[in-house]
Amino acid sequence: MNKIIVFLYFLAIGLISCKNSEKTIDKIEIAEKFFVALDESNSSEMKDLLNDSLITTIPKYKYEVRYSKNDYVENWLKWDSVFKPNYKVLEMNLENGIVKAKVSKVDNRILFFMHKPFLTNEVLKFENDKIIAIETEYLNFDDETWGKNRSKLLSWISENHPELNGFIDDQTEGGGKKFLKALELYKNKK
Repeated sequence: MNKIIVFLYFLAIGLISCKNSEKTIDKIEIAEKFFVALDESNSSEMKDLLNDSLITTIPKYKYEVRYSKNDYVENWLKWDSVFKPNYKVLEMNLENGIVKAKVSKVDNRILFFMHKPFLTNEVLKFENDKIIAIETEYLNFDDETWGKNRSKLLSWISENHPELNGFIDDQTEGGGKKFLKALELYKNKK
């Protein structure tokens, strides 16, 4: 009788351990799919990964935006896609139910303003296996270079193409296209 109880005890522990490791894999898999969806600008995949709302924060800059799933996918993701981003996960691990990832991102906008990829630490939080919050820490953001190039672009556009004014803060697909147009005009100025 004691052998049966001991056997059942170890069997229960084994099953619980398997169930917990599946949850670990699930969150890592969700995070991996999230970064692939960003890289591929895949709206339908992104919708499957996000909760009904999403909070994005950059604590250093006291920046916080709350998106509905639809706003994030239909506005921000489409805005981001205009610049042809390339996301590369350099490291990823799970700590206390939170996924932490070191990510490299480069696109036309970032190369213009900073001349090198962003390196960030990303913290993804979950609720019911859906992403509910993303916190970003920039590891190599060059405020001086970014600010100088931003000022030059905005001044030149204001003087030469005022019809594009406001593109810098318009995080929609249309705003992204204006942003890209402004970059192209500035690069090709004579």
